[in-house]
Amino acid sequence: MHAARVERRARVGPASRAVLTVAVACLAVAAGIAQAAGAGLPSAAAPIALDVGHSIASQGAISARGVAEFEFNRALAIEIDARLRADGHATLLIAAEGRTEDLISRPRKAQAAGARLLISVHHDSARARFLEDWVHEGVARKFLDDRFRGFSLFISRQNPAWRRALECASAIGERMIGAGFVPSRHHADPHLGAGREYADERHGVHFFDNLAVLRHAVMPALLFEAGVIVNRDEELLLARADTRARIADAVALAQPACVAAR
Repeated sequence: MHAARVERRARVGPASRAVLTVAVACLAVAAGIAQAAGAGLPSAAAPIALDVGHSIASQGAISARGVAEFEFNRALAIEIDARLRADGHATLLIAAEGRTEDLISRPRKAQAAGARLLISVHHDSARARFLEDWVHEGVARKFLDDRFRGFSLFISRQNPAWRRALECASAIGERMIGAGFVPSRHHADPHLGAGREYADERHGVHFFDNLAVLRHAVMPALLFEAGVIVNRDEELLLARADTRARIADAVALAQPACVAAR
């Protein structure tokens, strides 16, 4: 309420009016400080945005048994979404319909919804030269050996909230390890991968500064590779409903650290 209106309705004397004016001014200053401190930081009630990586037209990696990465991504994102909602979090699923081709539109949708965190859900592969041939159910397929397995998390230093994204990614990595999953090693290897710099080696977090979905985000944003679907054994594991549930639990259990990182 405006200070002048408070004074007019109070009908108090000069001394009381002076005290009241000072009190109103102090409240206004305090409100301004709180507003400034919270600028650009969505509230804890704001949604967590889950971006389903790839699309029907651009399906991402093809698993060792011929399943598109997009299908793995969508199934896992829906599981994470349900688990977060069960914990009382508001969520936003992005690109689950499979028709979103524009990568920049994904973080923009998260921003428009006031999301406090963006997680882009993916499954992993490796460079084509490491693919080997095999036949599954009479069809020629490609697979990767056990040098390529495990989860990875990526953040971008072009994301203005990357330090908070790192805290969240590290918390997810820690929970994944606690659930029995292992971080991949090939991304950091200059021969097997791209020599990606570690942001947190212990918990499987790398820097990948040019990823569009991360660098165009204004909120903390991370890309989560849940595992390597071109590895034959890991594909079978990742296709299981109970595995998706364990991964979703890890993401959900990390959320107190993600919120605290604000």
